Amino acid sequence: MKFQATIRMIWGLAKSPELSMSSEELHMFVEARTGKESLKELTQKERNMVARALMGLKPEAPKGQTGNPVTERQRQKLKELASEAGWDNPARLNGLARKMFGVERVEWLNGAQCSKLIEAMKAMNKRKVEEDAEGTGIITGGCPDGSAADGSKGSGSADGSADQGADGDSGR
Repeated sequence: MKFQATIRMIWGLAKSPELSMSSEELHMFVEARTGKESLKELTQKERNMVARALMGLKPEAPKGQTGNPVTERQRQKLKELASEAGWDNPARLNGLARKMFGVERVEWLNGAQCSKLIEAMKAMNKRKVEEDAEGTGIITGGCPDGSAADGSKGSGSADGSADQGADGDSGR
């Protein structure tokens, strides 16, 4: 498919944070490139040329660097927390960022958003550890009346018989 620049695209490029052109600056830029004062007068070929020229003005990110450099350590922490949670697929972390902030990728979060996402992941991991401890049947402490958690008094099984080891011996 061929590149088809629209007037809306040209305005978007001109108003981007990297260029932040005023209306007058954009019109001067277009006139210098095409000799026409109005964006509406441009042919498709001229719109494509102007859009490509605007894209050429935007600085490129350094190779190997993606996302907001301020949040690089925070993103590393998020990857560690996601790994602890058993999230092997980065799409899960991106999905959480989308749900919490409406941002498609973790790399696009600002510092405050990364901090909130880190705290959310910490809370999720803490809940998971607590749920896992409950699921193992480990009971910490007895009941206040001195009985066992299963309702019986003292040692023995719920039916009142003494617990027996593997060899059939009750251990007494």
